[in-house]
Amino acid sequence: MSRLITAIEIDGAGGHPGAWRGPEVDPGAILTGSLALRAVQRAEAAGIDIATFVDTLEAPVDEVSVRLDALGLAARIAPATSRIGLLPTITVTHTEPFHVQAQVATLDWVSSGRGGWVADVSTSTEAAAVIGRRDPAPAADLWREARYVVDVSRRLWDSWDDDAIIRDAPTGRFIDRDRLHYVNYESPTFTIKGPSIVPRPPQGHPLTAVRVNTPEALEAAGDAELVLLPGTENLAERVQAIRAAGQEPAGGGLRLLVSVAVLLDEDAATAHGRAEGGSFDYVGGVEGLAGLVREWQAAGVDGVHFRPASLELDVPVIAEKLLPLLGVTAADRPGTTLRNRLGLARPASRYAEEGAR
Repeated sequence: MSRLITAIEIDGAGGHPGAWRGPEVDPGAILTGSLALRAVQRAEAAGIDIATFVDTLEAPVDEVSVRLDALGLAARIAPATSRIGLLPTITVTHTEPFHVQAQVATLDWVSSGRGGWVADVSTSTEAAAVIGRRDPAPAADLWREARYVVDVSRRLWDSWDDDAIIRDAPTGRFIDRDRLHYVNYESPTFTIKGPSIVPRPPQGHPLTAVRVNTPEALEAAGDAELVLLPGTENLAERVQAIRAAGQEPAGGGLRLLVSVAVLLDEDAATAHGRAEGGSFDYVGGVEGLAGLVREWQAAGVDGVHFRPASLELDVPVIAEKLLPLLGVTAADRPGTTLRNRLGLARPASRYAEEGAR
């Protein structure tokens, strides 16, 4: 089998709604970001390729939880890590596409080429009322709009040539304006002239991911370089559907990860007690999960996106016990750009190519 890609989700103190109440958790550490930082550093040291960060525009329902802004948290963690990819969730429904792409490009610079994003939409009345820019819309319309946002983001990342910054002190010129380009982009819901306000990112295009948890989101999978596929039911059939829907992104290739909520504990009684009140794809010991990971890989996925019940309890088990069983080590995960790490080429700028013709 090919090299297994591994990712981990950061969501408050963990995916379980009551994770923050555990005696091992300092609630203040959630608010400062230090709990998330500790989890990401553990994951990086063990060889995990990517950390994703959950975010929504809606408040949690029927639960008490703490969740920091995903993009801000990823930017906080970037200087304190060196190899792991950082992908915050960004909801594009009520945000300006120009600002979205600039924020993701900035994250790529801050992380030295390890940035990206998980594109998402919001159909809720609550979010629309809070932000007040537009009424709720059907999911199909919002995912169609999200595809336009992904497209214009890549065009804006290309709007600076790689050598646009010249820093010519004798003439007092910092930028060669002939190497900046208008994108002149029009979609049914927004228009952007460009160019971007951020130089072309280190990766050319920071990695774009989509979580395919609805039929409407499947339509956007063809525009992503990384697809997160929640749950394991009918996995082979869903993998085949996504492969069939996928297009060849700039830079080549589509990486598909099965996304599973896990609670790891060898003691069945303890695991059952911890799992109460949560919903998980797997509860048990690492040997059983390792066997399932191999089955999922055989079904056609490129890797696994772990969503741990508790960052403090489950991440150390994933790092110290599960990954060695899967043959994942930090030694075979070089410190480089995220694209290089996943075997994806750096896209050439479409405008530089046009100028060369």
